[in-house]
Amino acid sequence: MIAASTFDLRIDRRGSNCAKWDKMEAVYGVPASDGIAMWVADMDFRPPPCVQAAVEAMAAHGVYGYFGDERSNSDAIRWWMQERHGWTVEPQAIFTTHGLVNGTALCVEAYSRPGDGIVLMTPVYHAFARVIRAAGREVVECRLAQEDGRYVLDIPGWDAQMTGRERMLILCSPHNPGGRVWSREELRQIADFCVRHDLILVSDEIHHDLVMPGHKHTVMAVAAPDILDRLVMMTATTKTFNIAGAHVGNVIIPDEALRAPFRARMNALGISPNSFGMAMATAAYSKEGAAWVDALLAYLDGNRRLFDAAVNGIPGLRSMPLEATYLAWVDFAGTGMAPKDFIARVEKQAKIAVNHGTSFGAGGDSFLRFNLATQRAVVAEAAERLKAAFADLQ
Repeated sequence: MIAASTFDLRIDRRGSNCAKWDKMEAVYGVPASDGIAMWVADMDFRPPPCVQAAVEAMAAHGVYGYFGDERSNSDAIRWWMQERHGWTVEPQAIFTTHGLVNGTALCVEAYSRPGDGIVLMTPVYHAFARVIRAAGREVVECRLAQEDGRYVLDIPGWDAQMTGRERMLILCSPHNPGGRVWSREELRQIADFCVRHDLILVSDEIHHDLVMPGHKHTVMAVAAPDILDRLVMMTATTKTFNIAGAHVGNVIIPDEALRAPFRARMNALGISPNSFGMAMATAAYSKEGAAWVDALLAYLDGNRRLFDAAVNGIPGLRSMPLEATYLAWVDFAGTGMAPKDFIARVEKQAKIAVNHGTSFGAGGDSFLRFNLATQRAVVAEAAERLKAAFADLQ
């Protein structure tokens, strides 16, 4: 049994070359001395002991050569997907990339050409657009609609946008930053949209283990098994177990014909696994890792409830219902303020570093994203600071 106190332990990450804490002053002007870092999507918790033990075993061995024989890692991935997601994965379908942003970039290179359109359901994770544009492709923003304060699909509107130049859709499932767990019916609609417009579907499911109690994630390969000839699945241990610095991700391609261009691109770039990342990922996908994730989810749910109660009690602010991820998506539209004004209150008065909604594409202007994967005392402090910063509205 993993106690909540495991996650209550305060760990000072300042001065450890930590992007989240050590770069917030340079990026947002929030001082490290008394600011709160709630932007970069990693957690302020140590990973499960089995992951730490794997790193310590490598250090004790003392020889850090090339990684070989990926069978144990492949077995761990396949066990996890079957056990936690009811998804049967074949070993030959698995590719190891340097994280899923790298996996996304490889998909863009393998399955499209410069000038092609890549569809994003915006607002969505900002790295997608950055990678697409850097590769000389066009970002096609299909805006999500809102219904009862949560994101929903607008398939008819998206159908009308298509020009025939689009080659791929990158899906974020569960959705970041909106926290939606797409239903089987919604996933089926997305799959049919891709068939109708002849799009490769890249399903980034990096948050698929981080689902709040009362919600159930379905992997796209299970929801739409008839489209495997155009489906690329992406999963990882990095978000689930807080080992993002390991830079290791799973790109899982069920169809052999679809694997060939991806494999060719990896070979052309000379990509091979990071031995520490492989050891950490293999250790994480285990029964011990699963028990840790279950305890983590209960803790994150407590953080979510605390934060939402505080934010939704401030007139003009609304936190979108969080079904998955640990990233709260807060709408400030009700304040009537311009983005620069509510951002100034959050960063200058409350001294909280957060992601600006504009970076997530069309539809994000009135939002800020808050990372709740930290000690509960920190979440409580952030909530009190927000109340004080917007006290005149109450």
